[in-house]
Amino acid sequence: MFSTYKPEDVTILLKDITGLVEPLGTKEREAKIQSGVHYSEMLPLEYKPTETYMATFRRAVEMYAQITADAAAALSDAIVREKRSPVLVSLARAGTSVGVILKRYIRYKYGIDVPHYTISIIRGRGIDMNAVRYILDRHAPEDIQFVDGWTGKGAIQRTLDEAVKDIDGLSPGLAVLSDPANIAEKCGTHDDFLIASSCLNSTVSGLLSRTFLRSDIIGENDFHGAHFYKELMDEDLTYYFIDAVVNCFPTVSPIADSQSGRDGMEEAREISEKYGISDINLVKPSIGEATRVLLRRVPWKVLVNSLDDNEHLGHLYQLAEEKGVELEVYPLKNYRACGLIRKLADN
Repeated sequence: MFSTYKPEDVTILLKDITGLVEPLGTKEREAKIQSGVHYSEMLPLEYKPTETYMATFRRAVEMYAQITADAAAALSDAIVREKRSPVLVSLARAGTSVGVILKRYIRYKYGIDVPHYTISIIRGRGIDMNAVRYILDRHAPEDIQFVDGWTGKGAIQRTLDEAVKDIDGLSPGLAVLSDPANIAEKCGTHDDFLIASSCLNSTVSGLLSRTFLRSDIIGENDFHGAHFYKELMDEDLTYYFIDAVVNCFPTVSPIADSQSGRDGMEEAREISEKYGISDINLVKPSIGEATRVLLRRVPWKVLVNSLDDNEHLGHLYQLAEEKGVELEVYPLKNYRACGLIRKLADN
């Protein structure tokens, strides 16, 4: 157990690669990614938030803890209605804290202590089949519920569909808190709201890195890897976020939900055509994905519905200002924000 998650909250099916891989800076990683090196073969240097941004993060937790709890309650109810004996399998790392919250809510409302595992899935590389087999050795496939935080364009859902298509009884359907792409099997809401855990990297994810897969370090019988940033222990806010949401369980209420009826990929394609972006992977729609672009990639610009929506987009305004990234108003339909990554060859 190499993280700051509590063992009773999650079983982490990842290999500890701490100290085996030298993290790279954002521009160096971006150059390698755009030259063909897969992102899972590198680890990023962690973004060091400013005090102003950290204050923005804490405000975001306070503002969105209740809607996050409301979405978690709706999602948990949907899971319990369908699964006889639910087994939560969250997708590291964004899904892990969400899985902990769902596990806590199911115990709070139903008195059931459901198993919760977190495993790696990597766009373009697939799911960690060693971890899947570990879980299937212990649980019925029809009880397994895959969990993530939100949907962007749906790339992870498509990766999951392909990865488990030949496993009888195992549904690839995702359960997410926020599904603006309209592709998840279960969701708390289709609204593109801010899940505060997207505002930071490892310090709100048990101090774990993105998952890692490279053959010189990850053997064929190993779980996918992750680095533990133990040097950031004093800055860990994982349970600051989780506890803020859990504390709202007594006041959960139904969410008035609506959806555009459009697939998120359709809107992403329209954006890529308008801005002359040939690689759809450089278009990152949703508040969560736009935040990740500003934290981990080399952004070109961020599209937003409004420049005056501090309630939903205040943290993006702050990050964009710190990093000198242009904000542009665009009539988004499924989303409130969309990050566009700079193609380095155009610089």
